[in-house]
Amino acid sequence: MKLKKSYFFLFVLTLLTFDFSAQSALQNSGNIQIHQDGQMGFHIDLVNNGTFNQNLGLAGFYHTSNELTISGTETPRFFDIEVDVVNHLFLDINTEVANSVAYINGDVITPRNNPNISLDYLENAFYVLESSTTNTDGYASFNGNVEFSFPIGNDDKLRPLITTNNTPRTFIKAAYFNEDPNFPSVFNNGFNTSTTDAFVNNVSTIEFWDFDGPNNSLVTLTWDSESNINSLVSELQSLRVVGWHIVDQEWKDLGNSNFTGTFNEGTIDSFIFNPSDYEIITFGALITEDDLNIYNLFSPNSDGTNDTFVIEGIELFENTLKIYNRWGNIVYEITNYQNDWDGTSNAGRVVRRNQKLPAGTYYYTLELTNSGKATTGWLYINY
Repeated sequence: MKLKKSYFFLFVLTLLTFDFSAQSALQNSGNIQIHQDGQMGFHIDLVNNGTFNQNLGLAGFYHTSNELTISGTETPRFFDIEVDVVNHLFLDINTEVANSVAYINGDVITPRNNPNISLDYLENAFYVLESSTTNTDGYASFNGNVEFSFPIGNDDKLRPLITTNNTPRTFIKAAYFNEDPNFPSVFNNGFNTSTTDAFVNNVSTIEFWDFDGPNNSLVTLTWDSESNINSLVSELQSLRVVGWHIVDQEWKDLGNSNFTGTFNEGTIDSFIFNPSDYEIITFGALITEDDLNIYNLFSPNSDGTNDTFVIEGIELFENTLKIYNRWGNIVYEITNYQNDWDGTSNAGRVVRRNQKLPAGTYYYTLELTNSGKATTGWLYINY
């Protein structure tokens, strides 16, 4: 082991065992401390099976050609970390940082198939020099209660997720995946982007994030030109954060409370949601007026299947719906229809109010208030 640029370092040694076998790793099975203003450079792997969590100085990881690894049975906690490892610093064990990380060269890589292993930023920790080629490629976590932008990426893409931990002294965690959610690399099942709730029209097949946080979380996602946002929406107002719901097994709308930027670069804020309900999150498109899907057949027989007249997405728009019988008489009308009509008349004289209409063909007009767009068509009631 040698120190980069002849750095001076000072550490307290108690019951310490070093094993420099073939100069491949520093193995700690005792107790190390880097004192304040001390600097310790690692040019070989660190295997930590002892106490290494009272540090107040700088731990630097340096190599110009090979990868380096931090492993062992006990979590090391560093005050300041420098990462200058061209072929990356791999974490096989949780590694904590109390003050700062400087991403100089190479990524910090954590195993994506084990989210329990991460680079853990403690309460007041921060980072510098993050970029597309210097970030945390895998899972990072944070236990402070201020806004935190996760320095996460994948495949030479830096794609931060920004949030605030509203439950102090608990860890929130995130990772970015530069891959199609239909065919994820480390999850047990795919997340079918064609399976959506009534409000979501399209879901990104470019990328996604895994985010674990407390109830009532709000996240900000970031995009760049490779995100192809313009293939999802024609205007950013229709862009949404969407999440794969674990129970319902479909993509649900998580909102757009604010957005910034252009199609080539920007951010979007979600509404408040519970991350434990969702396995992954990404970008989606809100359904538009042209995407309304009207189901012409329904059977209001109270069997729990197809019992109401459904217009997918209508809840998003102010509207007026009128239903006519074959003679042109209005038998049902309502403002701001909510997909709850079960065939009961509330207008007209042909059928008594509050009674079910007879089976047969009827006609509807649907007017969207804001745009003035009107649609007409037929529907069939079958008991």
